[in-house]
Amino acid sequence: MMTKNCYLCSDMTHHMEALDAIRRPIVRELGEFDEFVRHHFGGKGEGLLAQMLDYVLSSRGKGLRPTIVMLSAGLNSPSGGFGKRTMLAGMLIEMIHVASLIHDDVIDESNLRRGRASVNARWQSRNAVIVGDYILARNMSLGLSSGQIDLLSHIIGNMSTLCEGEIIQSDHASKLDTTRESYFDIIHKKTASLFGTCASAGAMSVGAPQERVRSMHRFGEQLGMAFQIKDDMLDYARSSSTGKPANNDLRERKITLPLIEVLERADDGLKGEIVSALERCPEEDAVDLIQRRVDEMHGTELAGETMKGFLQRAMSELAGYGESPYRDSMMSLCTYVAERDR
Repeated sequence: MMTKNCYLCSDMTHHMEALDAIRRPIVRELGEFDEFVRHHFGGKGEGLLAQMLDYVLSSRGKGLRPTIVMLSAGLNSPSGGFGKRTMLAGMLIEMIHVASLIHDDVIDESNLRRGRASVNARWQSRNAVIVGDYILARNMSLGLSSGQIDLLSHIIGNMSTLCEGEIIQSDHASKLDTTRESYFDIIHKKTASLFGTCASAGAMSVGAPQERVRSMHRFGEQLGMAFQIKDDMLDYARSSSTGKPANNDLRERKITLPLIEVLERADDGLKGEIVSALERCPEEDAVDLIQRRVDEMHGTELAGETMKGFLQRAMSELAGYGESPYRDSMMSLCTYVAERDR
């Protein structure tokens, strides 16, 4: 008989196997990419900055964004290969993402990141903010010194979009007035815009025509919208390790798609009950009440239907490409986003 921990190990193994299959066409290049990033960002010496940078690089996570960059480059390359220009595009995007997560943890006062102590928990918030700023500054300096101004211009614009998304989300959370339209605007700016830039920058890096670059941008944006919706669904899902939902968004009074689906269908009485509970979050009884209403009204399943629509539109952008391992992996990436459990 399997223990709960065995089920958890099984889930994690399946998760990693799915990612490994997606990365198969670029596994060698991803290894080179890790060396490329470490060469440019690895800590030099024994000082505090070196320690922090080494820690950040050792906990970068799944690396989905550089994976998308490289799969798009391979798909759009006349020879099926790519070089340093693609590596640079991947690094510029990945390190913007890494810096944004460091800053997010400071803002959210989060002590954990992927099961490890966050940078702010280990070295205090002031140092975390500075190292995040250092990564952004060094990233821009490396981009400029490379001379690849077209790639740099294409990618750097996303920094302001990410910040704008955070401000809009914070404003709506304080007013408890997030609608479907404002939610989509937030997740487009916070997540989907960078996914779109990953796919389009990969195509740009191998000299793809503008029509292909635009198609890849649409693919990435649709994938990114689905990815964030799935994230928000998982916040309401019961964890296989604890048996309880995380409800981190609710504790911060963020209204995401599973709850929006419920609010759109609720009568005035139920809507009033939910809004009243939101005002009391993060009190546990208020969080539990909203979770129950989302479960009863099938909010996560309804959000899942919306997510599938974005994934179908993402996959339709691949229809113009011939069969290849890169195309297969990008199709599998859409399935992975729909089925992932973490």
